[in-house]
Amino acid sequence: MFSRTQKFVALVYGVISLVLFATAVVVSILSLYRGLDGGLVRLHGPAALALAAVLVAQFAGGHSWLLSKPGRGFLSHLAPLGLGQALGTTIFTALAAAQLTATFALWPSSGVVWAEPHGALLWILTILYALSWLLLAKSMSDAGLDVQIGTIGWRSVLRDQLPSYPPFARTGLFRYSRQPIYSAFALILWTAPVWTPDHLFLAVVWTAYLLVAPLFKEQRYLRYYGDAFARYQRSVP
Repeated sequence: MFSRTQKFVALVYGVISLVLFATAVVVSILSLYRGLDGGLVRLHGPAALALAAVLVAQFAGGHSWLLSKPGRGFLSHLAPLGLGQALGTTIFTALAAAQLTATFALWPSSGVVWAEPHGALLWILTILYALSWLLLAKSMSDAGLDVQIGTIGWRSVLRDQLPSYPPFARTGLFRYSRQPIYSAFALILWTAPVWTPDHLFLAVVWTAYLLVAPLFKEQRYLRYYGDAFARYQRSVP
């Protein structure tokens, strides 16, 4: 079905996507843990606030747009040799990871620290922060890790197959919550131990996004899965 050239291109896309994903995870963990104090940009006043607002908005807004019908159409044009459809999830993961990395790497830190715990309190908060990341990993695994990190796209091409996407998740943590991924990410934002104005700004804005985004996601699922998802909504909070 796919030529050697197509498979090589898919592999290159896959490697880039995985590298970007791993980079985003590491940068996010370290930056949030330090209260967003490690950004490369040094701005102050209105300029810093404007850049922070753009960085926050580009991830939240861009992430949602890429999941929309126009966004998926855009993704399909970002791979050559007719691979756009097959590599859609791979490209989405790469772009989302790049957006997340940019948010933290370019963050214009205020340099103000409100609270930096030490001793036993630091250990407690660090454990809670680590557990929140583990909860996110578990949620992504339950949702289908190959879809969540984009490997389903390029690996399908290497196997000479079109991607076959599983139905919406109903097992694991999804037996108890319809949106454990969003919940876990919210916990990450609020358990990071060092509190700065930057941390508070990001936590408030992205938590608002995490409350609103699932509403649109579930509307899409209702269109895709109909009564099956409606029954799931009624049985799981």
